Amino acid sequence: MHEIDEQREELQVQEKYEELIAACRLIKVLTPQEEEDIFRAYAIAKQAHSGTRRKSGELYIFHPLAVALIAVKEVGLGPTAVICALLHDVVEDTEITLDNIRMLFGDRVATVVDGVTKIEDVIEIHQSESKQAENYRKILLSMCRDAYVIFLKLCDRLHNMRTLESMKDTKKLAISSETQYIYIPLAHRLGLYNIKTELEELVMKYTNPEKYNEISNKIAENAGTEQKLKECLTKPLCKMLDAAGLKYQIKTRVKSVYSCWKKMQNKGVTFDEIFDLYAMRVILTVDREDWMSDKDYKQREKDECFKVYSILTSKENGGFVPNESRFRDWITNPKVNGYESLQTTVMTSIGKWVEIQIRTQRMDNIAEKGMAAHFLYKEAHPEAAIANNPMEEWLQSIRNTFENTEKSVIDQVQEFKESLYTNEIYLFTPKGKVVKMPAHSTVLDFAFAIHTDIGIHCIGAKVNSRVVPVSFTLHSGQQVQILTSKKSTPTPDWVDIVKTARAKERIKEYLHEQKKRYQQLGEEKLKKDISALGLQYNIETLQHIKRYFGITSEVELYYRIASGAIGSHEIAQSLGKARRTPQMMFLGAYKDIFESGGNPITSTYADTSRSFVVDSSYQQLHTETANCCKPIQGDAVVGIMSDDKIIIHRTNCKVAMDEMAKHENRIVRAKWRQGEKVSLLTGISLTAIDRKGLLQDLTKLISEELDLNMRAITLEASEGIGRGIIMLYVNNLSGLNSLIDKIKAIDGVEDVRRL
Repeated sequence: MHEIDEQREELQVQEKYEELIAACRLIKVLTPQEEEDIFRAYAIAKQAHSGTRRKSGELYIFHPLAVALIAVKEVGLGPTAVICALLHDVVEDTEITLDNIRMLFGDRVATVVDGVTKIEDVIEIHQSESKQAENYRKILLSMCRDAYVIFLKLCDRLHNMRTLESMKDTKKLAISSETQYIYIPLAHRLGLYNIKTELEELVMKYTNPEKYNEISNKIAENAGTEQKLKECLTKPLCKMLDAAGLKYQIKTRVKSVYSCWKKMQNKGVTFDEIFDLYAMRVILTVDREDWMSDKDYKQREKDECFKVYSILTSKENGGFVPNESRFRDWITNPKVNGYESLQTTVMTSIGKWVEIQIRTQRMDNIAEKGMAAHFLYKEAHPEAAIANNPMEEWLQSIRNTFENTEKSVIDQVQEFKESLYTNEIYLFTPKGKVVKMPAHSTVLDFAFAIHTDIGIHCIGAKVNSRVVPVSFTLHSGQQVQILTSKKSTPTPDWVDIVKTARAKERIKEYLHEQKKRYQQLGEEKLKKDISALGLQYNIETLQHIKRYFGITSEVELYYRIASGAIGSHEIAQSLGKARRTPQMMFLGAYKDIFESGGNPITSTYADTSRSFVVDSSYQQLHTETANCCKPIQGDAVVGIMSDDKIIIHRTNCKVAMDEMAKHENRIVRAKWRQGEKVSLLTGISLTAIDRKGLLQDLTKLISEELDLNMRAITLEASEGIGRGIIMLYVNNLSGLNSLIDKIKAIDGVEDVRRL
């Protein structure tokens, strides 16, 4: 066992405290009272956590000190936040009470500490309840009273993620999933981009380690290129800016691992095709005259930024060639969180594109601190009236979200979460009333925002006097007149059309009521189909059919049968009474399936109950693979308890991460049983240059050379480019990767990836 050097530890703790005080003094000049309060908070926390160690083995006091340092250095918070950060775990983990804190430090510190303290007495009774969701709700409601709550929770979460290595695997996945589910969207909405980026990196490190390491290594291999870019770009740029007499500083950055991966996924590009891997920031110091109003000063800032852009891209001055499609003016039209900057991408002399951001010191502070910058300015200048303060408006929207006590906690949190990434648009009714909606809202969203009955019977709209369908995406400034018909009612595809939580909820409620009416008809038809197959209609048969189709609700199953979505042949297939043959679908099928992210064929249920090793206390439960991510042997996996079974997901599956974020107690450690072979359904997508014989080459490789069983193939050609999806059965990850490599080698194939 490693021997602990207590004297050395004590010295390290003292050094951390001195570092914290030094960082606070850089933010502001501390008063004697503030210094005394910070020291008292430190002394109380140190004594309260005395003898307690974290999973890593270090003294617990290092954690609150680290959280306080993050609050000061990376968010820019002051003495009050430092006191709260030092005390943020004492109520949860020690004998100290909120009343003690209130007596020593006042109401505000007590309120913030209470806000960041977890709820410990919530017990999950059934699937609709969640201890995590209750904690999220408490944090968000506390944030409405004092924004320090969420700033400190983000600082706390960042340090926890930085020190996650010592935790057990299920805890790593649970904490990473929580971070992905709520804390990263919050950091994004607050504009704390550095914290957001680091959290994204750390989540990917623990949920998708293979891809994280692969991209990290590629970035490291390009370190020499970064230095060359600095040489060929920084020197000439500095020469031009110096000649113009500008005061500035230049910073550079390399795109994060997570950002690279997202671009590769979303754009379908390789790592070598990421042209904004490198970015440079020009930060201007713009003097403010005494006579200038805020409006005049901001105009001067804007003029100076455009001056730099002109110099940068001027051919006469030896400037760089810009990529016109990559120019963004966030100064004239700032983002919803206040972000301002000019962004352009230029070609360098070594043939690499580099993104350049041009902003002032004030803009850079907002870009780094986001809404925290607005909040801190108001704290420092309480007498200043800030019009349209984005922080205050946002906090009010949170209060409105949680006013509806009829919704479950999970639904409230989900509705709030969905709003975090959205900007807003302003629309007009025929009578001129302004309606504020989330960006990308459709005609259906607008209709349900006006009234539920109008939404239910909506058939389209007149937008600026032009008739458009219910799926039409609206834009700011448009006048919208909803068209209705009593014969029109919601269909299941409406759920995918709408973007707002209100519209989704109303549509689902209507469809659920409709499905109930089909229950008896569907049940009778199912009984006849099962009887015709010579089988007994019982609970086991019903469960088997539900697993096959990936359906958890009997109401949903009966509805699909009654409506014809599931026919007698499919019922026979689900019970092993029909011979499955590969299906071939072309043209329209591809567009509907691939672009909607759907699945071309309902996945086949495979008995995987003996394919996994799970924690001994769960071995009596049945296991099955998830339809959403279709894990195969070799994938890193995790189990999620659901009713009387365990669903096995890939660790980086979005559905699994959402579930782990809400229900930590349902996480089950799982791994593949060594030597167990099972063929599981998975899918790949491909893009290729359209040519005669492409389909033949694909089917020959898969069926004849590799002897794999294809479930379905879809293929569509448009403007010389063929795109398709292949569903097939494979034994393990190495076999799938080998298949992908072989398909890539087929003449004309441009891109192949796993679904």
